[in-house]
Parts: sequence; C-alpha cells; structure tokens
Amino acid sequence: MAAAVLPARARRGDAVIREALEILERRLRRPGDSLASPRAVRDYLRLRLAEMERECFVVMLLDAQGRLLECAALFLGTLTQTSVHPREVVKLALAHNAAGAIFAHNHPSGVAEQSRCDELLTQALKSALALVDVRVLDHFIVAGAAEPLSFAERGLI
Repeated sequence: MAAAVLPARARRGDAVIREALEILERRLRRPGDSLASPRAVRDYLRLRLAEMERECFVVMLLDAQGRLLECAALFLGTLTQTSVHPREVVKLALAHNAAGAIFAHNHPSGVAEQSRCDELLTQALKSALALVDVRVLDHFIVAGAAEPLSFAERGLI
C-alpha cells in the first residue's frame, strides 16, 4: 500500500512544482521590476533546473523594459557538460527581438562554482550577442539546494 501512496505523492509534488514555475514565469513576464529582483530569477531557475540529472543550458530573453519574452532550454548535455552553440543563441534572440539575455545552466554535481569553460562560454556569448545589440545581464549556475551562483555578482559579466 505504501508503494501506491508514494507515486501519488511524487506526482502531486511534481504538479506543485509545475504550478510554481507557471506562477513565477507569469510574474517574470509582468510589467514592472520583476527581473530587477535577482531573487525572483533565482527562485524560478532553481525550480526549473535544480533537480535535473543532466546539464541543461537555458536562455531567458528580455524585452527593452526587462520583461521576460521567452525562457528556452536550448541545450541538453550529459552529467558533466553540454555543448552550447552561440549561433543558436543569437538566432533565438533575433527571432524574439530581444534586448537582453540571462543565461543559466545546472551542475548536477551539486557544486555551484563556475569553471574556466563556463567563463569562456559566457564571454563568447556576450560578444556574439553584442554584435546584434543584445545585452547579457547575468549567467546563473544552479546546483541542487545550493544558492545559485551569479556571474554578475562575482564581476564576471
């Protein structure tokens, strides 16, 4: 009997997480200062990425007023890495007429520290998007229950 209850609880938990993501995404799309709050972005990204077992690279595209236009999981990788192609990020930004971008990816290892590869990728994406007047605001690394790391707060953007 306990085995039948646990899957139902897990399904309810998944439903609660999906509902929380929808609420946070609606808030991020509202006019105002939603994205000016790093807490709102961190909460959204933690819910979306923290439990993933493979690396996933997400791009949040913003309009000129800082409202969320699109949040896309562009690349899915392995346990320890994912291949990110700047061309695809630029194409997506142009398709949505974005003025700004926030990047995020998860570390399934649970360690929220940037690698040299993470830093180089961020700079490559920032350079590519600058050519089409899209400003990169931040890059977050999400690792389980740990506080997501912000490149902007560390002076890496």
